[in-house]
Amino acid sequence: MPATLDLDELRSHIGRAQTSTDVIHAGPANLLRLALGRSEPEYREGDVLPPAWLALYFLPRVASDALRPDGSPRDTGVVPPLTLPRRMFAGERVRLHAAVRIGETLRRETRLADISVKHGSTGTLVFATVTSRVYGPNGLAIEEERHTVFREEVKAGERNQAPRRESPPSDAPWRRRVTPDPVLLFRFSALTFNSHRIHYDRAWAMEVEGYPGLVVHGPLTTTLLIDFARDQNSGRRIAAYSTQARAPLFDTAPFELRGRPTGNGRGSELWAVTPEGTIAMSAEVELD
Repeated sequence: MPATLDLDELRSHIGRAQTSTDVIHAGPANLLRLALGRSEPEYREGDVLPPAWLALYFLPRVASDALRPDGSPRDTGVVPPLTLPRRMFAGERVRLHAAVRIGETLRRETRLADISVKHGSTGTLVFATVTSRVYGPNGLAIEEERHTVFREEVKAGERNQAPRRESPPSDAPWRRRVTPDPVLLFRFSALTFNSHRIHYDRAWAMEVEGYPGLVVHGPLTTTLLIDFARDQNSGRRIAAYSTQARAPLFDTAPFELRGRPTGNGRGSELWAVTPEGTIAMSAEVELD
């Protein structure tokens, strides 16, 4: 464990909390609709915000001089500052208690629920779990549990090691091809005020961090998967969903979304599949 990483000190921050408010304006949702090429009509006041699109709101408010060299914030909210420079989305669990509508003012209460340290083949890893409760005009609307991994810097000249990859089921009947071009990644970065350079600075992503190309945002893959489930289950409400990131996706080649109904008919199973045919992200959706 790096000398500057004190687990007891890190765990002393568990319970750290923040409260913020935001207005669900139509503008960001309509811009994402255009960025994703969605066919639905323009969102207006009173319309329901699609699940997973809350990523457009409660954005980080971080000045440029408070960013790391890679463009990510030094202070990550309720997670204490870490000496590990690499930050990656690992997955989330979300329960939708009530619809969030365009025009509403929401309050979000965020809390650091857990933080732990592990040592793997890629070095020291810090796992942080952050929970959020989002309240609308009629009370609790959304509960979220998000997992983030912090890693050591890749040594000069080394490639970023990919985790072990698994293949998705071969019988998934729903399929959609996605081309993650740099324009889409730039637009999603802009809409979510995400200045992490791995998503838009190719030289940084490849030469400094050892990736083969620009990295697709974990929340963007989540949004694509949950929208895919929504499209395949027209007329049904998504009550909850969970995602698990397995491996990164890049702008170097198209990837595929796959899915199928669960055996009991109450939900869907979905996968974002790498060009090599392995799982980049898995998702489960519960339907009403």
